[in-house]
Amino acid sequence: LVAPSLGSCLGVAAYDQRRKTGGLIHCFLPSSHADPEKAKERPATYVDTGVSLMLQTLFSGGANKRDIIISVAGGASINDAKGIFEIGSRNFTVLRKLLWKNNLLLSASDVGGEYSRTVMLCIASGEVWVKKNGETSRLI
Repeated sequence: LVAPSLGSCLGVAAYDQRRKTGGLIHCFLPSSHADPEKAKERPATYVDTGVSLMLQTLFSGGANKRDIIISVAGGASINDAKGIFEIGSRNFTVLRKLLWKNNLLLSASDVGGEYSRTVMLCIASGEVWVKKNGETSRLI
């Protein structure tokens, strides 16, 4: 699975090691409270509703919370030199709060900075790879 061109967006991967099942979501904005109607139509737009939906889908398909590994990439500060909007860091904050509320730990991350990334989840192995512009992919 691939989530390309992550600027301030987050690519969140969840993987159940025992069942070899997982998901990857590309979320744009931190909170669905900004536009509840849009969140109903497109929950993956927001970190809070999108990640919750992905986890619910995995758990309803048999994934076990104890075996879930969560990885994240993105959350950059692109075109926000003055730090006015801080969408990337807000996205990451909402994710960490959501995971904490659900007793889930973040296993790996590659967030922040001023460059975009692509994140890839290999369902067969559970490996999560990140590629930054102009660099080779690396395992996180």
